[in-house]
Amino acid sequence: MQQLELWITFLKFMENKKTILVISNYFPPEKGAASNRMFSMVDGFSKQNYKVTVVCPLPNYPQGKIFEGFKGKLYQKETTNFGEIYRLWLWPSNSSNKFVRLFSMISFSISLKLFFFLKRIPKKVVIQYSPVFVGFTAVFLSILFRKKIILNVSDLWPLAGLEMGLLKKGAYYSILEKMEHFCYRKSDLILGQSEEILQHIKNLKIEQPLFLYRNFPDFIPPKITKKNDDKNVIKIVYAGLLGVAQGLLKICSEVEFTKEVQLHIYGNGPETEKIKNINKENIFYHGELDREILHKELQKYDIGFVPLTNRIYGSVPSKIFELSRLGLPVLYFAGGEGETIVNYFCIGWTIPVNNNSALQDFITTLSSEKLKEFSNCNIQEKSVINFDLNKQFEKLVNTFDKI
Repeated sequence: MQQLELWITFLKFMENKKTILVISNYFPPEKGAASNRMFSMVDGFSKQNYKVTVVCPLPNYPQGKIFEGFKGKLYQKETTNFGEIYRLWLWPSNSSNKFVRLFSMISFSISLKLFFFLKRIPKKVVIQYSPVFVGFTAVFLSILFRKKIILNVSDLWPLAGLEMGLLKKGAYYSILEKMEHFCYRKSDLILGQSEEILQHIKNLKIEQPLFLYRNFPDFIPPKITKKNDDKNVIKIVYAGLLGVAQGLLKICSEVEFTKEVQLHIYGNGPETEKIKNINKENIFYHGELDREILHKELQKYDIGFVPLTNRIYGSVPSKIFELSRLGLPVLYFAGGEGETIVNYFCIGWTIPVNNNSALQDFITTLSSEKLKEFSNCNIQEKSVINFDLNKQFEKLVNTFDKI
């Protein structure tokens, strides 16, 4: 009798437990801001009593090769504490050739179509946009299966591709724009990571409800420990993707770091090998680390570096929030809304985007006295108070439940 009552209780719990599907092109064990962002979202839904099913490609980013342990598989199913993960086949690539990248996205889209037709899909579907083609496919399939669509917009593609020089206006660009607008108009709720993204969507006369969803990190802020008082050497650190958009290779080539200022680099990406081969004093490459280990390493440094080659409309690098939560003042070199955030909350210095001479001036004049402008404890306190993922998520779920 007792076992029957327990079974009935469990069945009622499962009936009451809300279910959602999350579709993303990036997910752990892949590293980077996009993967961390999606895991934080899934974890947030799980804490709000949602059962989450994640659909993503077999892990391949940023190397463009299927990770060891996943090679040779058409798909892999994993059971986790938040629900299930379905990792689907794709043709991996990190090529700069847009047609090769397009083929890679199409391959995942084909796998996604098979998943929709073969599996039972929850009523609500959260879709990570971009890439455009994957987002478009997921939105189209969700309409076909009459699902509620929540579109999570982290970058304004194809506009971001145009600003980074990866795309040019023409027939291909126009097709991507039409796909983008289709995704917006067919969504039931749109999440945007910046005010600029939401404004861009409003300018298109989109009437769907909008929600500002910043890419705040979700980890316990570490206790600030006193660093070595010897400030004869100031250590700046960059941790993230090593690609053309970040511009680390150009910075390392054109900017001279003095004997008193070092640049330390962690990460992986298309420019890794060239950065590793740079033979310049006071520039050090340390490889790629798991996130928890990386956070411990980052606390050893004095300044966190956030660069972009060009100001990208709508983009707010999540490194701003992550570095400040660790207690590091931010050296922001990317322009846009992120620059406004750094200045407004007084969590670091800003330098005009792509102005290497201004960056050189900052490096040349950097001193221990300048570091005293920002207290590690004060920066962390501001971050914890103002960049709170849990508070943001509570508001999101209230909006989410009304759809």
